[in-house]
Amino acid sequence: MKAVSKLQKALEKAKEARGDSLESLTLVPEVPEASDKGSVACLKRQEIPAPVYFQTRKLPVDFNQLIQNRIIPICHGNPAADRIKILRTQVLSRMTEEGKNTLLITSANPGEGKTLTAINLAISIAHEMDRTTLLVDTDLRKPSIHSYFGFEASRGLSDYLKEGTPISDLLISPGIEKLVILPGGQPMSNSSELLGSPRMEALVKELKERYPDRFIIFDSSSLLTCADALVFSRFIDGILIVVEAERTTRSDLKRTFEMLGDKPVIGTLLNKSRD
Repeated sequence: MKAVSKLQKALEKAKEARGDSLESLTLVPEVPEASDKGSVACLKRQEIPAPVYFQTRKLPVDFNQLIQNRIIPICHGNPAADRIKILRTQVLSRMTEEGKNTLLITSANPGEGKTLTAINLAISIAHEMDRTTLLVDTDLRKPSIHSYFGFEASRGLSDYLKEGTPISDLLISPGIEKLVILPGGQPMSNSSELLGSPRMEALVKELKERYPDRFIIFDSSSLLTCADALVFSRFIDGILIVVEAERTTRSDLKRTFEMLGDKPVIGTLLNKSRD
């Protein structure tokens, strides 16, 4: 594919410019359609005991709606789920050896698949026997994680940062074992200032250290549209960049890596490839 070839060349140039061993991770195919009834059954059939949440609000989701929203269930025999498992293995192997447990997922432009990647990876990591996952919506200009799960989120991270609302009042358990969500809350125009604040830095530190088995994924705004992801990235252990096949341009990739400079990029993910 010509577009993929151009992307690969751009990534090679980015690696040379950075002088490191930045690698592309894995390809995520299109998610199965909502008619994949076997996938829904697999999602319901969890074998890992779920922890008991005493303060977290429980808002069980409709599993059929998950499929309609292209959220990949984790089960055997699902090719798309198996690809996510490969991505999970690569991410964890690159980060957990050094005790790193915070990952920022972003992209050059909106609509390139970063939010779905964050959600599906979070679910997959939650299915590890010895891990729990916290999925945080830090796209405060346009928070959307809650909409994929089909629940309203009038309050969230923005309320903690602006009003001091306790995090325990904002966390949501969506009925998927060992996964907890911190929604973004109401859209905020001053999101860069909030995400770069000492209060946000302290929150990330507290989330990192509270539970040793917790892996935290932050879904961010795209890098070329606003300063949010760049400002927030200084608190994070690793960054995964989602690249959309046949859409993300070579120029966009070059600008993205130039902006990130020496930030801890662990790799790129080529999304929506037809290969």
